[in-house]
Amino acid sequence: MKNIKSWLIIGFLIISITGFSQESQSVKANNVQLSYAKTTSLVFPYAVKSVDRGSQDILVQKAKGVENILLLKAGKQNFAQTNLTVVTADGKLYGFVLNFDELCPTLTLTAEYSSNSDKEVLFSAENQNQKEVQQYSQLALSKKKKISGLSTGRFSVQLRVNGIFIHQDVMYFRVLLGNNSRINYDVDQLRFFIRDQKKSKRTASQELEVLPLFTTSDISKISDQSEFTLVFAIPKFTIPEKKLFTLELIEKNGGRHLELNIKNSDLTDVEILSNL
Repeated sequence: MKNIKSWLIIGFLIISITGFSQESQSVKANNVQLSYAKTTSLVFPYAVKSVDRGSQDILVQKAKGVENILLLKAGKQNFAQTNLTVVTADGKLYGFVLNFDELCPTLTLTAEYSSNSDKEVLFSAENQNQKEVQQYSQLALSKKKKISGLSTGRFSVQLRVNGIFIHQDVMYFRVLLGNNSRINYDVDQLRFFIRDQKKSKRTASQELEVLPLFTTSDISKISDQSEFTLVFAIPKFTIPEKKLFTLELIEKNGGRHLELNIKNSDLTDVEILSNL
């Protein structure tokens, strides 16, 4: 009888320890350590649809060529603890607490394993339609109709949206980038956000990044005395009240940064692309 009781106690202890270990791993998984010099990869079972950073001290972008991997890095040494919110294509919401740790950063974290698939890299569902999105992007690029009033410029650099089109569930933004200076403009990022129209000192600013499905050409440099036009295919959206749709152009190792804000009223003249 004593042996049976001993075995029961041991079994209970093993189960408790295992459960505690799993719970600890689950809690730990929500905490991510970021470094200034190293990149952290977050892997999701489905394509990432939206990303919201709690602080601009965090740098976030998708891995090239895939839709379910986010690359994170500290944009500032010893940043204050913040968070990251991610929504994936299966409708799930993920929340992470981000901390600075230069010595022992999290290098790779799989947010969740999919029981139906053994693949860790998933291309977006739109890739089944990628050829069609490319065709409509080229159609938007070739359209003669242009809109005015959506432009900004500083230091002889210009950012302009001269066409907004839609076909089914995809919007196509035709963007002109110009550089009238004698210095090449090395592009670090051209990003899209839905953010608060007015920033209050007493409340946190809400900012939701919108990730393009496709771009007609890569952006790396705007040569001096030149301009070029490209089209971004973006999942259709509307702009909530008291918010703006913002294009943010950032120069690499420079200070010629531009922001262009688009209001809901600017989307009323969207041109519908006819079927190919």
